[in-house]
Amino acid sequence: MEINLGILLTLLLIVVPFWKICEKAGYSGWLSLLLLIPLVNIGFLFFLAFSDWPRDRGNPGA
Repeated sequence: MEINLGILLTLLLIVVPFWKICEKAGYSGWLSLLLLIPLVNIGFLFFLAFSDWPRDRGNPGA
């Protein structure tokens, strides 16, 4: 079975870093897979940028 290099690069360069960002924000890392869906990925980036992160909800100074 041949692995497509483009798929592998996408996973490594986009999904893996956003997986870590989601986990640090307090969300499930699985949400980073939304980046692979066209148009949903743009909405997800806005959600991640402008939502109140669960990690900061108990931290009023953050």
